[in-house]
Amino acid sequence: MGRIQTMFDPTTIALIGASEKPGAVGRTILEKLLNSEKRRIYPVNPAREFLLGLKCYPDISAVPEHVDLAVIATPAPLVPQVTEECGRAGVDGVVIVSAGFRETGKEGRRFEQEIDRIGKEYGMRILGPNSVGFVRPPIDLRATFLKNIPPPGHIAFISQSAALGSAILDWAADAGIGFSLFASLGDMTDIDFADMIDYLEEYDEDTKSILVYMESVGNARKFMSAARGFARRKPIIILKPGKYIERAKAVESRFESMAGENDVYGAAFRRAGVLRVKEIAELFDAAAVLVSRKFARGPRVAVIGSAGPCAVTMDALIKRGGEPANLSQESMDRLNAVMPPYWNKANPVYLHGGATVEQYAKALEICIQDAAVDGVLANYVPLINAPSDQVALAIVEVAEKTRKPIIAAWMGGKVVQEGKRIFAQNGILAYDTPEEAARSYMNMFNYRRYLNRLYETPAALPEQEAPPKERLRTILQMALAEGRTLLNQWEAKEFLAAYGIPTTMPQIARSPEEAAVIADKLGYPVVLKIVSPDISRKSDVEGVILGIDSREELPGAYEKLIRRGKKWAPAATLSGVAVERMMTRIDFEILLGAKKDKDFGSFLFFGVGGTMAGAIRDYSVGLPPLNKTLATMLVQDTKVYKILRGSRDMTEADFARLEEILVNFSNLIVDFPELAEIEVNPLAISPDDMAVLDARILIEREPIPGGPSSYPHLAISPYPTKYVTSWRTRSGAEVVLRPIRPEDEPAKYEMLLSSSPESLRTRFFYTVKDIPHKFLIHFVNVDYDRHMSLIAETQEEEKKRMIGAASLVMNAEMTSGELAVFVHDSYQGKGLGTRLLKVLIDIAREKSLPEVHAEVLSENAAMLGIFRRFGFAIRRVPGGSSECRLKLS
Repeated sequence: MGRIQTMFDPTTIALIGASEKPGAVGRTILEKLLNSEKRRIYPVNPAREFLLGLKCYPDISAVPEHVDLAVIATPAPLVPQVTEECGRAGVDGVVIVSAGFRETGKEGRRFEQEIDRIGKEYGMRILGPNSVGFVRPPIDLRATFLKNIPPPGHIAFISQSAALGSAILDWAADAGIGFSLFASLGDMTDIDFADMIDYLEEYDEDTKSILVYMESVGNARKFMSAARGFARRKPIIILKPGKYIERAKAVESRFESMAGENDVYGAAFRRAGVLRVKEIAELFDAAAVLVSRKFARGPRVAVIGSAGPCAVTMDALIKRGGEPANLSQESMDRLNAVMPPYWNKANPVYLHGGATVEQYAKALEICIQDAAVDGVLANYVPLINAPSDQVALAIVEVAEKTRKPIIAAWMGGKVVQEGKRIFAQNGILAYDTPEEAARSYMNMFNYRRYLNRLYETPAALPEQEAPPKERLRTILQMALAEGRTLLNQWEAKEFLAAYGIPTTMPQIARSPEEAAVIADKLGYPVVLKIVSPDISRKSDVEGVILGIDSREELPGAYEKLIRRGKKWAPAATLSGVAVERMMTRIDFEILLGAKKDKDFGSFLFFGVGGTMAGAIRDYSVGLPPLNKTLATMLVQDTKVYKILRGSRDMTEADFARLEEILVNFSNLIVDFPELAEIEVNPLAISPDDMAVLDARILIEREPIPGGPSSYPHLAISPYPTKYVTSWRTRSGAEVVLRPIRPEDEPAKYEMLLSSSPESLRTRFFYTVKDIPHKFLIHFVNVDYDRHMSLIAETQEEEKKRMIGAASLVMNAEMTSGELAVFVHDSYQGKGLGTRLLKVLIDIAREKSLPEVHAEVLSENAAMLGIFRRFGFAIRRVPGGSSECRLKLS
C-alpha cells in the first residue's frame, strides 16, 4: 500500500489546473489545500506566475521537489497528457476531479482507458476521475472542492456519489459527527473500495468504522478479502441501492428472474460481515450508532414513555424480531416504589401525564439495570408535564452509567428540539418516531447477531471420496463436441451423484419395450420424462408423466410423451424417454440453484421448490464455498425453514443431511467453473429418503480464462487442497501438513490449552490466560488469498491431534508477508518448525512475494536459529524482540 499511504498523507501537493477565478474548482481546491499548514503546496498553471501568493509552475516537471500527491483539475481532453507527465515525474498518486469521461461516450471512455494504462505503467495510484477528492480531518488535509469539511472523528466515509457524499458531510456537520476520512471514488479507474478499506485497515488508526455508499463493487474478489478482514474487528455499513430491472416480457420460467444482482450483493455483504442498509436515513442512523459505540447485544427491550407511543414502539420491535423484556420481580418492586399505584405494572412501562423528571429517570434506570434487559427505547411526547430538555438531561445521566444502548423517540415540534440537541451533543440516538427508534435498535442487534452466526465454529462433515473430476470433465467436453450446452438428465445427475447428492438416476429408453424392461428392474411406480438436447425444461412441453404403476400403462405413457414433445417443440430432436424410480411419499420439495453474477461470479441459492418455486419466490442466496455453519444459515434465512421443521402431519426434515447436500453442492460449483447454471428442482424430501428428481445443467461455450485451478469464477478463494502434504518427523512420526479450516477450532483450542505457558508466551509475546472463541476465530477463519495458515496433525489412536501451526499473512499489495510458527511442546526439537517454515517460504515464492519477515522474542534462541538457517537477516529491535527478514526476489 506504499503509494496509497503516501498520497493520503502527503508532504508535497501539486494542484494542476490551479486558478484564481472566484468560484472555479481550481481556486476552491487551492484555498482548501492552503489550510494544510504542514504541507508544501505547488500550484501548476502555465498561464500564471503567482496564485494566491504562491509561485506557480508551468508543469509538474518544473516543481522543485518530488510530489507525493497531484490533484488534476483540467478539462478532460488534457487529463491523459497531464497524467503522463505526473507518471514521468514520479508522483505517487493523483486525484482527478475533472468530469467528461465515460459518462460522455466513446471519447470519454478512451480518455479513461488511457489514464488507466498510464497509472499501471508508472505504478502511480489514481483516485477518480469524476472524484470530488478526499478529506482527512484528523490531519487537516482537504484535497477537495466541497464546502463543508467535517470535524475530526473515527468514521471513514467512502462514496461513489459526489452528491450523496456532500449531503452526508452537511448532515454530519449539523449533527456534530466527525470523520477520520471522506473519499470520493468517482469512476474507480484505479483505486476502488477494496483499496480504501485496505488502506484504512493497515495505516489509519483513527478509523474505527466505515460507511460506504456503493453503486458498483469494482474488483469483487479483492473487495471480499478487504471487507472480511476489516469487518472482523470494526464495523462496515454499506448503502447499496438495488437496481430496478424491468421484467422480460417472455422468459422460459421464473428461474431466470430468481436471485438477481441485488440478491447477490446482499449475500456478498453478509458473507463479508458487512451491514447493508436500504435507505439514506438508515445510513445516517448507522453513523450515529457508530459514534455512540453502544451496540445492542440482545433482542430483549424495555420501552418507557406515554402509552400510545410505547405500544407503537413495541409493535415495531416485535415486527422486526425484537422481544419485550421480562422485567424481574426485583425491578417490578423497585418500579412500584417510584410509580403511582395505578401504573400498568408491565413492559412497556407507561408514564402518565403528570410524571416528573425524577420518575422518568428512576424508571429508566431500573429498567436498564435489569439483567433481562438488553436495551431501552425511551419515548417522549409533550403530554408529559416534565420538560423535554430536562428529561433529556436525565436520560443522558443514566446513559453515562451503562454500556447498554438507550434510544430516544422524541415526538413533537419546536417544544422537543432542545431535548434532541442535548441528545446529539451527548451521543444518544434520538428519532422523530417510535418506528425509527425500533428500526435503529434492531439493525444494531441483527448486525451483531449475524456476525456471531457467521463465525460460529462449524461442525466437521464426514470425509468423502474425492469425486472423479476428470471423468466429469470428459462429459462436458463430449457435450460441447456434440454442439450441446445443455446436459441431459443422466449427465446432470451423474455430476450431482459424484458429489454425494442423492438422485433418482434415469435410464434412457428408445422404445416402449425398452422402457418396460427398465421399469421392471426399478420397480413400480416409475416416472417417465422426455429426453431432448433442445428442450431445456420438460415442464414447458408437458414432458413428465408421474405415477405409472404397472407394465401395462407404460406403452401408452411413452407414446403420449413423444406426441407432446412433437406438438410443443416440433423442431426438437427427441432422443427417447427417461425412466426413473418414483418416490411414493414427498413431504417437502426444495430448489437448489446456481448461476453466475457479472461481479461476484458463481453463487447458489436455496428455497421453495416444485411448481411453487416461481410463485412463492422464497429463497436465500450464498457465495461458495460453504461450510456447515454457512449452509445452516442459508437454510434458516428462508421462510420454508419453518415448514421444514415439521408439524403434526409432517416429520421434521433431516437438517444435517440437507446441510451436507448444500456443502457438497457448493463443492461442485467450486470445482467446475465450466458450469454456467444449475437448477435442481425438486430435491424431494421424505422421512426416509432425500433425492433429486430433476436437474438441469447449462455449461459455458468458451473455455474459462485461467483454468479451473485458479478459481476465476469465485469471489472467495476456496480451500487450497494443493497444499496438503505428508511428512515424517526425525523420530519417524507421520504428520499431515494442511491449510487450516474453521472446523479446526476445537483442535486448535486443545493444542493451545495443552501447551506450556512459556511456549504460548514466546508465540504471542504475552502471558496467555484465556483462549476464548473470539481469539481463535482470527486463526481459523482465514482468507486463503492473503493468509496461508498451515497446521500439522497426527493420528493418535482414533483421533486426529493438532501439534503445530504456522501462518503467512500477506499485505494487500502482495509485496510482503509476515511469518509466525508455533510447535506444541511434545513435538519441539523434531524438525517440525523447520518444515512448516520451509513450506510457507515455498508458498511465498510461488505467490511472487518480494520478501517475508517475522518478529521473534530475542530470548527464543531455537526459533531464531531456524530463521538464521534459512538465510534471514536478523536484527534486534526495541522491546526485547528481533526482526527476521528474507529477500525472495
